[in-house]
Amino acid sequence: MIKQKDKNASRKKRHDRVRRKISGTLERPRFCVYRSLNHIYVQIINDQNGTTLAAASTLDPDLKEKVVGKTKKEAAQIVGEAAGKKAMEKGIRRVVFDRSGYIYHGRVLEVASGAREAGLEF
Repeated sequence: MIKQKDKNASRKKRHDRVRRKISGTLERPRFCVYRSLNHIYVQIINDQNGTTLAAASTLDPDLKEKVVGKTKKEAAQIVGEAAGKKAMEKGIRRVVFDRSGYIYHGRVLEVASGAREAGLEF
């Protein structure tokens, strides 16, 4: 009998494998992306202290109004720009991109391009 693969379990394995090599510092924090079926979340994390320096998602009250009526990819672009702007306000210019085991395509790609437009360097 052939069993169906659990895609999220495979993604978590990839994420754990990548996280052994990538970590965020104060000079270059980790730009972490998480996507659910309906929403997208971004955190900029300093792994040395275990603190979140900035965050943005489609559920933020100020972004929720901008996202209404947009496609998921357009919403991801808006969230990436918002996260980039918050990071720039805190003096963060360079980050390490953590795609969390997702393929660098679609919404993950749009988040990255939105953050680049805001001025972040990966």
